[in-house]
Amino acid sequence: MVQTPEIGPPLGSKRASFASWVVTILLAVQVLPLHAAGAVEQIFAHKHLGPATCASSVCHGANQRGASSEILLNEFSVWQQTDPHARSYATLGSADSKRIATKLGLGDPRSAAVCLDCHTDAPPEAMRGDKFLITDGVGCEACHGGSEQWISTHTEAGRDRAKTLAEGLYPTDQPVARAKLCLSCHMGTRDRMITHRIMGAGHPRLSFELDTFTWLNPHYEIDEDYVRRKGEFNGARDWAIGQGISAVNLLDILTDERKGWNGIFPELVLFDCHACHRPMSGRQWGPRPGTGLGPGVVRLNDANLVMFRHVLSVVDPRAGEDLMAGTRALHQATLVSRERTFAAANALKNKVEGQLDKVAAYEFGPETLGKVLDSLIRDADRGEFRDFAGAEQAALAAQSVVVAFETARQLGDADAAGLRAGVDRLYASVEKEDAYNMANFVSALKSLRASAR
Repeated sequence: MVQTPEIGPPLGSKRASFASWVVTILLAVQVLPLHAAGAVEQIFAHKHLGPATCASSVCHGANQRGASSEILLNEFSVWQQTDPHARSYATLGSADSKRIATKLGLGDPRSAAVCLDCHTDAPPEAMRGDKFLITDGVGCEACHGGSEQWISTHTEAGRDRAKTLAEGLYPTDQPVARAKLCLSCHMGTRDRMITHRIMGAGHPRLSFELDTFTWLNPHYEIDEDYVRRKGEFNGARDWAIGQGISAVNLLDILTDERKGWNGIFPELVLFDCHACHRPMSGRQWGPRPGTGLGPGVVRLNDANLVMFRHVLSVVDPRAGEDLMAGTRALHQATLVSRERTFAAANALKNKVEGQLDKVAAYEFGPETLGKVLDSLIRDADRGEFRDFAGAEQAALAAQSVVVAFETARQLGDADAAGLRAGVDRLYASVEKEDAYNMANFVSALKSLRASAR
């Protein structure tokens, strides 16, 4: 079994080989501002002073974690030494980045705005302090917001956190807010689209799951102090919310007349890569009941919609069935007209948004593990994991739920070890997208479910 890395949630186990794969994605694309009022406006509302302002050894720049502090004190050091975000600007100088930029006619990617928006913290020039350097990559304020108003006061004893948030600190501890900001990096949004044109030039395919990505390079711990200050943490809940926000983001872009379409074609980055990118000699097509589409049809990448339906299989099964019907209706509408597609997408978006508060408030207890796995297996038996993107998200879902309950000490050591081995087998079945085999994936999924009994 693959050994897990040291960095992770308490008692958590993030598979090392998969973490390395996600690091590749992190190096390829970094924080992109989010659309609409919310994440972008909060992140860029105040001047960015640069990571150097956080680097004092008595603030966040210590070489070792603090022994008696509420925080680790070495957050800057962890970011600088182990977090790919710190090297994201340097990535733009790579041969691959230069080739992509050349194909897009951008010149040097280290000065192209579309690249800097992705690989750096890039507030407007007027919002940059004296120590701010674009070459620092995706630094502290790209996630925590411009620190101009709160940097000197956020450590005061008895400080009201609500006041610090009002001064520009972004609430990354809140899963909905964190999901919106992370998605602007790992999927693309209206304001900073990762387009099919960029993919065609050689950019890696994007994939996102909130709980897994949260724990790739953490610089905090979920301990008693964290819970006292910020509330209970639940990885299964974060997985669930991440799927819902991802689904809303997809539908939001799809229905945008400017961003969702490119001439006579819809923006193809919203569709399933593997629906088209297969060997011409292949005879691999098979039906997916959840879409109702025949062969030769370009399919929307509905992986997050499918996963949110599995969330609802626990929270509200009837709503989950309604979501499945709405997703199928959206697929069918893409064969009719843009107007029908927009109508179906907006109806589906309303369904998802209508469930988010319920999901956020739901107590994901120990029984969640079996329910989610059973729901995944029902889909597997129907042939719903014919597409790699859906199988990939299902593997991430299984891991997040397993780790969440291990973290909460709701699994014994023997049970946890067996489930981790099952998750490793599941990841192995989606390790190489070009060699994905649905039968192997389904077999690994059912083996994991047997371990969970």
